[in-house]
Amino acid sequence: MNIKMALFRASVVFAVSASLPAVAWAADGGSFTDARDGKKYRTVKIGKQTWMAENLNYKTGVSWCYDGDESNCKEYGRLYDWGTAVKACPSGWRLPDTAGWNRLMAAVGGARKFNDDGEAYYDVAGKKLKSKTGWNDNDDGKSGNGADEFGFSALPGGGRLYTDNGTFFNAGYYGYWWSATEDESLAYTRSMLYDYLDDVYEGSGAKEEYGFSVRCVK
Repeated sequence: MNIKMALFRASVVFAVSASLPAVAWAADGGSFTDARDGKKYRTVKIGKQTWMAENLNYKTGVSWCYDGDESNCKEYGRLYDWGTAVKACPSGWRLPDTAGWNRLMAAVGGARKFNDDGEAYYDVAGKKLKSKTGWNDNDDGKSGNGADEFGFSALPGGGRLYTDNGTFFNAGYYGYWWSATEDESLAYTRSMLYDYLDDVYEGSGAKEEYGFSVRCVK
């Protein structure tokens, strides 16, 4: 799988019987100030969970600004390796595990499906969670932006390879978020793509040395 070009990318897809029920939860917004550095984050309650409505931007451990540019940290938050990500959220918050991400998918709606490579994704959820701006257009000119129906405001912060001298990739096109769930030395992720507008991809094979975004939840 070529993660540099398209992590967990879909091709021809087909539905399977497994799905999550759509639940008509209301979103409730607020804010939180991280006492460690004074940064303020928008928050949103979706279903029974409260999420940061921005990617974490706390400088700690093994973490980077995309391309080493501080302005990208302000826009997208920092990228973290998994070992740092699981400890990066402030007190009272945590990195969501697979169950936490699944609760979010259930709250916003969308069936769990598989593409022809066996990769799981949730239809509809991506469109509802993506921000209304910041995503690049498709090659055919169609907007990659979402509807941001719940105030989650997912942005395409890209990622960082652990090979090729730590090359940064796909900002503006893809967003990748860590999960606290791991399987030996591989970690679970969620990703959204500019060219598969409605979907959220569930990944289970990411090397923990990659640099991905963090959303904190409680």
